[in-house]
Formats: sequence, C-alpha cells, structure tokens
Amino acid sequence: MNNFKKVGFSALAGSLVATSAMAGEISVSGAAGMYLEHINGGAANAGKSFSMDNQLTFTGGGELDNGLNVSVSFVIDQGDGVTATTAPFDSHSVTVSSDSFGSVTMHGEGMSSASGALDSTPSGNIWDAFQVAADEPEAAPGAVGGLSFALPELMEGLALSASYTPKGTNADSSSAFGIVYTGVEGLTLTYASGTDNNSLSSEADHTVMSAKYAMGPITVAVMQSEYDDEVAAGDQTTDAYSIAYTVSDELSISYGAEELEFGVQSSSQVAAEFERIKVSYTAGGMTLTASSATGDNIDYSTTATQDQEVWALGASFAF
Repeated sequence: MNNFKKVGFSALAGSLVATSAMAGEISVSGAAGMYLEHINGGAANAGKSFSMDNQLTFTGGGELDNGLNVSVSFVIDQGDGVTATTAPFDSHSVTVSSDSFGSVTMHGEGMSSASGALDSTPSGNIWDAFQVAADEPEAAPGAVGGLSFALPELMEGLALSASYTPKGTNADSSSAFGIVYTGVEGLTLTYASGTDNNSLSSEADHTVMSAKYAMGPITVAVMQSEYDDEVAAGDQTTDAYSIAYTVSDELSISYGAEELEFGVQSSSQVAAEFERIKVSYTAGGMTLTASSATGDNIDYSTTATQDQEVWALGASFAF
C-alpha cells in the first residue's frame, strides 16, 4: 500500500477530557492497478473482464502518556461483501500495544482468526481465480467484535499470535493460535491450530502447517490446511506448493499448484486441482504481471465442463 495523503491531527483534551493531549497522524493509503482476466470453459464461461484496485485504508494513532500505543484502521472497499447498511465500509479495528505485552486488536469487521491469517497457500490461492461456487477453504472463524493478540518476541525469530471469537448467537466461542519461526536464515516454519464452533450442529478443528526455504534466487514452499468437521461432509483439506525463481532484481517467475478436497472422496466426489505459472516484472514503481492457470474438477466432480483455463494481465503502480 502506498500513502496518497497524510493529514496531521491533535487530540486536544482541554475541558473535554481529564488527560493530557495526544498528537497523532491520520494517513490514507491505497493502490493503483489495472487488470484484465479471461476465463475459458466451465458451465458459466465468463470470457474477458476488466477490474481495478478500489480500496482505501485510513490509519491513525499515537502514543499515550502511559506509554501505550493506540491505532485505528478503517477500510473503504466498494463491493467487498458489504450490505446496504455498511456499504462502502469494510474492515475496521482498534489496536492497543506496548513492548512489554505485545498488541491487542478489537475488530469491528474483517477479522481473521490466528489460524485463518496463516491459511493462505504459498502458491497464492489459485483457486480464487476460478468460478468455484461456494466451497472455498474453511478456517477457524473471525467475527465482528473478535479479539486478536500478538505476543512479544519470546526468543529470536519466534512470533506467537492468538485470537478469540465470542459466542454471540453461535453454538460456542471459538479460539485459535499461530506460531511462525524464522530463526534460521532463509527458513520460515508455520504452525497454527483453532476451533470453529460457529455451527450449532457441529464443531470443527482447523490446522495449518507450512514451510518455506529460500536459497539464493530459488524459493520453495509447501503447505497443508486441514479442516476436520464432526460432520464428515464438512471435512476439507488443502495441499499446495510453489517454486519461485528470481531472475534479476526486476524479473521473477513462479509456478504453483493446489489440490482441494471436500467431504468424503468417492467416484463422484473428487479433488479440485489448480496450477499456475506467473511472471512479474518491476521497474520504476510499476509492476507488470502475466499468468496462465488451469483448474480441473472445480465443482469437485468429474464433469468435464467444470474444467477451466484462466489467463490474466496486470499493472500496478507505486507512488
């Protein structure tokens, strides 16, 4: 994200509150980008489509007299799952932090659980480029009013996080934790686990494991996410891997693959398989991307009409 404009502000206590003033800054960040995508095949052939970046993030905060840091984030994102009462507003949160206890964030909307935040595939969630109906990978849930925690570093290279989703009208509260280790040069290890008690009819456990290793210009990564539901039809498994080669400071090439399984596998219920090759070129604040991807069995059946091909072009700008 790149700052478009910064506006300074002062919270003057005066006769309004019985504390001293806190000075801070509000910044607005966003991204400029243009994209072209073509989907070929499937029951609903989408053909070509254009899109652009349409998100702005407002952030601000400052340090209190007691040493605590407070920050707020608010996202404006047109059409991103909003309702008539919230459009065009999206994720928003308040964070309180210090060096001694880490940070606590209360999310009004857009929270990812500690395991869900680490659930992205190293291949870049290829499945999301296809017309998969509803079965995207599940994770331990976030929620409106949920809490996330980032603990202070206990040892070099070890980051710990946790999240809590209150019960509300759901069956029970849900929680999750995540561990990321980067203490060995070039190596990143991730483990996360959480519970999903969002459904009144079943409880599910979510586990994420991944490893990434960079050596010279080559980076290799693997990942597995398992969602174990009490109801077998709700089980989900995502396996993914990627390999990337940095040709130069400007040019990189990557290949990734993903396999998604849902429910009980049988002759009529099979895994969806995705592959993508992607080229990126960066120069002078501009990044150009080109990718070609295939998806087989995207409706998790052997119906031939549910195989798709997607190619995409993109240009993003930093200023």
